[in-house]
Amino acid sequence: MIGRIPVLDVQPFVDGGRRPAKAVVGETFTVSATVFREGHDAVGANVVLRDPAGRQVPWTPMRELSPGSDRWGAEVTPDAEGRWTYMVEAWSDPVETWRRYARVKVPAALDVELTLSEGAELHERAASGVPKNDGRSVVLAAVDAMRDTKRSGAARLAAALAPEVTAVLGRHPLRELVTSSLSHALQVERRRALYGSWYELFPRSEGAVVRDGLPPVTGTFRTAADRLPAIAAMGFDVVYLPPVHPIGRSHRKGPDNALTAGPHDVGSPWAIGSAEGGHDALHPDLGTFADFDHFLQRARELRMEVALDFALQCSPDHPWVRKHPQWFRHRGDGTIAYAENPPKKYQDIYPLAFDVDFRGLVRETLRVLRFWMEHGVRIFRVDNPHTKPVVFWEKVIGDINRTDPDVIFLAEAFTRPAMMQTLAKVGFQQSYTYFTWRNDKQELTDYLTELSGETAAYMRPNFFVNTPDILHAYLQDGGRAAFEVRAVLAATLSPTWGVYAGYELCENAPAADGSEEYLNSEKYQLRPRDWDAAERSGRSISPLITTLNRLRRRHPALQQLRSLHFHETDNPHVIAFSKRAGGSPHGHRHGRENAPADTVLVVVNLDPHHTHEATVSLDTAALGLPSAQVGDGAATFPVRDELTGETYHWGSENYVRLEPGQDPAPAHVFALRPSPSTGGSPTT
Repeated sequence: MIGRIPVLDVQPFVDGGRRPAKAVVGETFTVSATVFREGHDAVGANVVLRDPAGRQVPWTPMRELSPGSDRWGAEVTPDAEGRWTYMVEAWSDPVETWRRYARVKVPAALDVELTLSEGAELHERAASGVPKNDGRSVVLAAVDAMRDTKRSGAARLAAALAPEVTAVLGRHPLRELVTSSLSHALQVERRRALYGSWYELFPRSEGAVVRDGLPPVTGTFRTAADRLPAIAAMGFDVVYLPPVHPIGRSHRKGPDNALTAGPHDVGSPWAIGSAEGGHDALHPDLGTFADFDHFLQRARELRMEVALDFALQCSPDHPWVRKHPQWFRHRGDGTIAYAENPPKKYQDIYPLAFDVDFRGLVRETLRVLRFWMEHGVRIFRVDNPHTKPVVFWEKVIGDINRTDPDVIFLAEAFTRPAMMQTLAKVGFQQSYTYFTWRNDKQELTDYLTELSGETAAYMRPNFFVNTPDILHAYLQDGGRAAFEVRAVLAATLSPTWGVYAGYELCENAPAADGSEEYLNSEKYQLRPRDWDAAERSGRSISPLITTLNRLRRRHPALQQLRSLHFHETDNPHVIAFSKRAGGSPHGHRHGRENAPADTVLVVVNLDPHHTHEATVSLDTAALGLPSAQVGDGAATFPVRDELTGETYHWGSENYVRLEPGQDPAPAHVFALRPSPSTGGSPTT
């Protein structure tokens, strides 16, 4: 039923209100609604937030997003984890209605005394709702002025319309016919659910020894721990490990997915399970649980978290195959069906079937997850979740997060949009995306507009620039500049991004023409790398990656998703976009004052082969710059390139020239305020 003042289409609104919208602590997002009423009287609106304890925080005033649209919005920023609620209140604004009429009547000498008398009465009523220490005397002074018949009508009206009166009543309006929307749920999670830099490595390759004619010696958790300081020095927050469990022998794959393995071939970590154990066991070559715990502790000492791969699938040798044959699909000849994604065949992997013993699989999955949680793992990258029932994940993640809300699940689901979005809605805190396959300007603009818009209320992207499965043609053909471009894009477009080891060395050899698989794929063999030699030779782009991660920590704007805004360029190979955080005049940050505005502007040459010039036309309002600051376009403002340290003076129209191979990258990452580490003015 529509209330006295209609409040319609409140957003965000996920699955018709059946599921909560999502945010993280400190994340700013917009609550909007359509608000209007009959006739010509003015209306107002505000957002009401209630924290997890049910306490109402000071409400946030809304504004009409564009004149005459009836669409109202306000930015809010929850400051604690837990289940919040939000709703929109709409109300008749008699003071603003009076102002509209008074501005016309008093100058035209129409009903001046009656109009001012009504205005004085309204403002007197409004003053009763204003705290003494927040401007009540200002409003009462306007009341006295309106009743002072010795003054001219224009002077009395001016007193009522004074900016200081407007400001007080903006904070404490006189509200009539207050109408509330339904209350909507908001799940606020820890910051890592939105923001972080991930690094993927295979522990068995770190410290491995591979010599012709001799059995290979695999790396261990201890040798992999020796690599952690270098990863931390590049600024990564999360170290992600592919499966670390025993690997099956039956149908083990050889190098580059060969159907026949030699006696010393290590096999795929995703072929989980052997006589040594299953999902709750460690591969004996990697070490003991004491070694695993040491790896986690070393990561914690370096202020990093460890994410563990969770792949619900088995090798033919997994203990579940013998103990729980009902968990697998059987063919007509009685054999268990192996995994297929035609034309790809995975004879070394048995997928699970969920419809015979659904509850049993839920119980065992929860047991395995909680086993690793007890060892300190709080992040799981879930392999191929789209091949399991959505309701399965809803139950599993719901159960885990009821007791451990800090545990994060990343969905590795490169599949149809409906499935990816639904997995996010039912509980996955993060999602892989199509970013790897979005390389030109229009693709990036369209896709990121989607991700930072409506879907941002429930789906958080993790932009991996490469994976052990995905070496895009752009990287194969573009050389070092391509790796630099994609790193800049991923690190600045998304609050969470990631690289698979070897990216910093610009490894780009494919298994075959037209393939996205790596040659000598680390999925099937050991890939020890001489990191020190790579650094000495200058082949590594780790200095750029380090700088990008440092900027991400320095700039709150780069830790946001929903503030992304694209700016026009006149060259299809040059893309420009900005992000903002803090300083919103329309927002409310519960529990603290609004943070100073931080704005970052990024301009990138997407062509790794050629130099490009372009004119960048800025939407200065999206940058938080008052129109008076840029005037007719002739005025300028300082921008500091955080990659080079150079300062420029830009206006609404700006020339750029970006060359592949230029140091440190064919891109600008501009800050529109001084960085905390530099202080002072952005001008030099």
